[in-house]
Amino acid sequence: MPGSANLNIMMKAARKAGRSLVKDFREVENLQVSMKGAGDFVSKADLRAEEILKEELLGARPTYGWLAEEGGEIEGKDPTRRWIVDPLDGTTNFLHGLPHWAISIALEHKGKVVAGVIFDAAKDEMFYAEKGEGAWLNDSQRLRVSGRSRMIESVFATGLPFGGRADLPATLQDLARLLPATAGVRRWGAAALDMAYVAAGRYEGFWERSLNAWDLAAGMIIVKEAGGFVEPIDPEGDILEDGEVVCSNEPIFSQFAKVIRNG
Repeated sequence: MPGSANLNIMMKAARKAGRSLVKDFREVENLQVSMKGAGDFVSKADLRAEEILKEELLGARPTYGWLAEEGGEIEGKDPTRRWIVDPLDGTTNFLHGLPHWAISIALEHKGKVVAGVIFDAAKDEMFYAEKGEGAWLNDSQRLRVSGRSRMIESVFATGLPFGGRADLPATLQDLARLLPATAGVRRWGAAALDMAYVAAGRYEGFWERSLNAWDLAAGMIIVKEAGGFVEPIDPEGDILEDGEVVCSNEPIFSQFAKVIRNG
């Protein structure tokens, strides 16, 4: 699936950073996993990946703005375009030697995400989309959301709050309402891949609170271009500003969103 020049830049950058992270991932499995030693190592791996992405993306498009997890925000000379980047989504998985993490890159134009790439380097799966051009996996596989229309046959994904986060009660209430009506809920620890999996029809839906723009931006357009619905949990809210999202295929969206929006 040939894409625009910008999409090709994004995919090239993701692959280059992915090679660096895969090399580091092999090393982290050999570390004695102490919070200090392994944590410091992963932080350096994360920062190295972000430097590669910044060099590739801003090197190719030096006037664009930049928003990323580690490096913060850079105002671009072109105020209408901005890269939104997570160099390592699923850091805790990476730290524990679990091969489920990804690089997420989105391009925003005039406040709207117009292209997205989510690269699972450990499994060599590149999910990507551009506005109006559909969603794709690797070279030629078209992505479509699941066709299931019954909640009881559907599998959903979310993130579970950790470390005493304030959104734990709301998430537990979500689960209490949702679990009896579904075929299951998964928590795999990488929001970008959760959204990519909705686009690929592997999950029927995904929701989560207290995320950041770089966790969500690429996944939003990939799900939409795969035929899915993506909305803020608060219907009056803004996904990237609020860090809350609910998404699924069309047949179950209204039922699913109603459950998450407190019935």
